[in-house]
Amino acid sequence: MPTPIELIATLLFAVAVLHTFSVPFFARLANRNGPHAGVWHMLAEVEAVFGVWAFVLIVCLALLGGSGKAIEYMDTRNFTEPLFVFVIMVVAASRPILEFVDTVVRAIARILPMRDEVSTYLVVLSLVPLAGSFITEPAAMTLAAILLRDAYFRTSGRAGFKYLTLGVLFVNVSIGGVLTSYAAPPVLMVASTFGWDAAHMATHFGWRAAVAVFINAGVLTFVCRDVLRGAAKEAPARDNGRAPVPLVVIAVHLVFLVGVVLNAHHPAIFLGLLMMFIGFTEAYKRHQNRLMIKEGLMVGFFLAGLVVLGGLQRWWLQDLLGDLPPTLLFWGAMALTAVTDNAALTYLGSLVQGSSETWRYMLVAGAVTGGGLTVIANAPNPAGYAILKNHFPDGSIAAGRLFVSALLPTLVAAGMFLLPV
Repeated sequence: MPTPIELIATLLFAVAVLHTFSVPFFARLANRNGPHAGVWHMLAEVEAVFGVWAFVLIVCLALLGGSGKAIEYMDTRNFTEPLFVFVIMVVAASRPILEFVDTVVRAIARILPMRDEVSTYLVVLSLVPLAGSFITEPAAMTLAAILLRDAYFRTSGRAGFKYLTLGVLFVNVSIGGVLTSYAAPPVLMVASTFGWDAAHMATHFGWRAAVAVFINAGVLTFVCRDVLRGAAKEAPARDNGRAPVPLVVIAVHLVFLVGVVLNAHHPAIFLGLLMMFIGFTEAYKRHQNRLMIKEGLMVGFFLAGLVVLGGLQRWWLQDLLGDLPPTLLFWGAMALTAVTDNAALTYLGSLVQGSSETWRYMLVAGAVTGGGLTVIANAPNPAGYAILKNHFPDGSIAAGRLFVSALLPTLVAAGMFLLPV
């Protein structure tokens, strides 16, 4: 039987999920500029949703068990992932890194036998998510979202195109990080327990994910080819005639990025690197844009709230996962990921004793497949949401339209992962 605080935590978790689906409603209220516009604006910030309801949970813990109980619970939570996503967003979104990635993307795009604006879109939606297997998914999401924003999202309207793009982006980033064992949060949570290394991931998951990524990106590029040409023509230049960033500055930024990625599981190190990185950017401010510190903090707050609320969901999730046969587990994990975090889901599944290799495969495959259906399904999604949301109607992204837009690419990924070995 669950304890009272577990029941309260599950209730608050459900309320938080419903809140994320209600964000467009609060955004419309905020845009009316009434006397309570500030409150509605706060409730319309999806990055704040889980943090706010996590705070309510901590208050409930303190009231029921005393402040010591609440503090003890917080001390047992692992906030490495929220901290890492914050740091990688700040570093990866810096102007020198973006200029370097943009140059590489455009060089690859020029090789393809199609117009530059079309081939660039294809490369951003395919190769950048697959690069997440090496630079981590949050970094890939940050880079892809900014490239898409600057090239295709700055024009008003075209909401349908933007939702379709976002759906494919979220799905491709979620499955694009499974070529290695350290880059995708749901894989990282189980790789050591299951004994999966990079070779295992590439042979069992990686090629399937790569095929699905290219199918999703290729089909959407073909469908939206006419829209891409118009959007690219109307997009303003990003740097407005500024001089290119010197190669030595780009090299230093790349060193910081690699250092953060290599120390992704050591907060003391990557936070220290962030401090040094901010100091370097201040020293060479003329080569920088504004650092995404506010956006990164909001995303970190969102993920931290998810950690706090999700930590008390084991009482129902673990038993539910353990009772499912492998094939049903795949679809169950995919569906549950839409309303939970897929890394938390695979972690709970790893605690099930006596699981078979097929059962483990289906658990992780289902979790990464469903990672694009909602903003809470995969840790990097809030980063993409924060970067792109202002270019959607009312400055928010409707959860229902995102789900529908991500459904077809999710089914493509499901088909690849369910192919016989």
